[in-house]
Amino acid sequence: MSIEKLCINTLRFLSIDAVEKAKSGHPGAPMGMAAFAYVLWQEHLKHNPDDPSWIDRDRFILSAGHASALLYSLLHVYGYPVTLDEIKRFRQLGSITPGHPERDELSGIETTTGPLGQGLANAVGMAMAERWLAGHYNQPGFDIIDHFTYVVASDGDMMEGVASEACSLAGTLGLGRLICLYDDNNISIEGSTDLAFTENVPERFRAYGWQVIGPIDGLNTREVDAALRQARQETGKPSLIVCSTLIGYGSPNKAGTASAHGEPLGQEETRLTREKLGWQYEPFTVPDEALDHFHKAKASGTKAQQQWKTVFKEYSGIYPQLAKEFVAGMKGELPENWDKELGLLPPLPEKPMATRESSGIALNALAKCINYLVGGSGDLAPSNKTILKDKGHYSAKDQTGHNLHFGVREHAMGAIAAGLSLHGGIIPYVATFLIFYDYMRPAVRLAAMMGIRVIYIFTHDSIGLGEDGPTHQPVEQLMGLRLVPNLVTIRPADYAETLEAWKIAVRRNEGPTALVLTRQKVSSLDKQKTGKDGREVSRGAYILRESDPDPELILIASGSEVHIAASAAKSLKEQGIKVRVVSMPSWELFECQDAKYRNLVLPPEITARISVEAGRNLGWQKYTGDKGIAIGVDGFGVSAPWEDAYKHMGLTAENVVVNALRLLGRA
Repeated sequence: MSIEKLCINTLRFLSIDAVEKAKSGHPGAPMGMAAFAYVLWQEHLKHNPDDPSWIDRDRFILSAGHASALLYSLLHVYGYPVTLDEIKRFRQLGSITPGHPERDELSGIETTTGPLGQGLANAVGMAMAERWLAGHYNQPGFDIIDHFTYVVASDGDMMEGVASEACSLAGTLGLGRLICLYDDNNISIEGSTDLAFTENVPERFRAYGWQVIGPIDGLNTREVDAALRQARQETGKPSLIVCSTLIGYGSPNKAGTASAHGEPLGQEETRLTREKLGWQYEPFTVPDEALDHFHKAKASGTKAQQQWKTVFKEYSGIYPQLAKEFVAGMKGELPENWDKELGLLPPLPEKPMATRESSGIALNALAKCINYLVGGSGDLAPSNKTILKDKGHYSAKDQTGHNLHFGVREHAMGAIAAGLSLHGGIIPYVATFLIFYDYMRPAVRLAAMMGIRVIYIFTHDSIGLGEDGPTHQPVEQLMGLRLVPNLVTIRPADYAETLEAWKIAVRRNEGPTALVLTRQKVSSLDKQKTGKDGREVSRGAYILRESDPDPELILIASGSEVHIAASAAKSLKEQGIKVRVVSMPSWELFECQDAKYRNLVLPPEITARISVEAGRNLGWQKYTGDKGIAIGVDGFGVSAPWEDAYKHMGLTAENVVVNALRLLGRA
């Protein structure tokens, strides 16, 4: 057996053995992909297992995350800290080899994949980041950013809409450093892909503006090597290499069948596969000869990084400020005085202002100090107020612009934003109407799972959208955001709270942040001095106003409805009722506070409480209690001017007063 076949079969059988021991998993794809994966990792991928976070490494994304056993096998044989014991613990509690890859930079796993299409869209974001950073920081003779993004996609990835959106944009932007290896094996869970997928994928990608190579024999290493070399030479277009493979390659009875996809081969079929491929080793064996060969690639990667370090040291001496900014950005750090321009903004606007407008002011102020704050909108930037002035527009001709144009592609926009963040060097923000969060939900969930910094701007946040009607008026979306673990959602009430919300979002690097903003204008709320000046948005909720330090009623609200609560409180005060108004822009931040603070804001002994929010009432019982009242929107909205819509749905100060009097027994 040649060294090449020995290495490829090593990858196959590590994957087979892992699935077999776990009695769970997907052996078929790793068996078919092993040959082209070997060629990529052995001959083309620039990486150093001793430093998985090396800035200028090539990125490898397994979008077909069900083939995770192959990724773990690759990481093991090439010297990453994925031990043989961890492969033996595949899919077991506490292992670093879960059923689908979960982001672990130290282990060499660039992103969390499995929901098909998401990884491919992440890769587009990484390729965009690579070009943006190269354009901003490379100097003549110093290509400190010069790498490729490789992604492996399956037939299932190609069926998902998010992949179509992302790849369409990638072609438009001319991302020549993006190379996709398409594992075209014509099998999905239900059987032949012809059951539901007969389109001409190569022609589709040509229409997107991609270079298409193949179909090639994905089991033929020479053809794979030639295709990769051709792809790397094309600098103006992303490349799709169509690799015709055989799912479950080597299995006498399951190769080419759906049964090879998502279940172990079984003891007998595994034995027969060993016989057919001439594999005479015990389970979980990596032959010494194969390991020595794999490690040649490791030596090449170590040498490449050493050369890069030498170049970067010289670069740092000649361009110290650029180098300092570049390193800070790659570490996810903020520059010194990052909020300087924000601090120079007037404390109050001259007239009532929608919080989306306040957000645009804050965003532009921050971008003056944070060069790597980059983002855009799903074709709604004028409405979302997300255009960065004098910062350029990212395009195929100029890949250095700060303003990204995603088109009407919310699915892809969310996943691409994750890729921008995962690559490093960029703090991404993306924007759309809150109602279209539904399109972005999988990407937001994965970003929260990975704990990466992405800022989501969701405007037109309620029935306050008005005339566009219930199709565009979010009702359940706000509560949906709050359900996502590790996502912080902030719904500011006015200009001052919006500025504070942006500070929180930019500083927060342990997970994504959603800013939920109004379309309708709101006035500025003066905070009554209750022990501290300023807005305590970072604490999630705070006492905005109170008529007495010993209130008998607490009104709790977020966003534009804080104004309704404040107006109701004024009326109730005139009737001799002691009222506290609590602004609660963020449930998540409030829950992070200690019990002492939470009880200070919402004393347990005060059970007369009313919440006011233009969204579903579900969940507010946590803060109103069993004896309290939640005033919100438990049906869909209406098409009408926003003032009429609010009145029709009972979101008025008058309705709050009526409910308060009833609650207190004074109706």
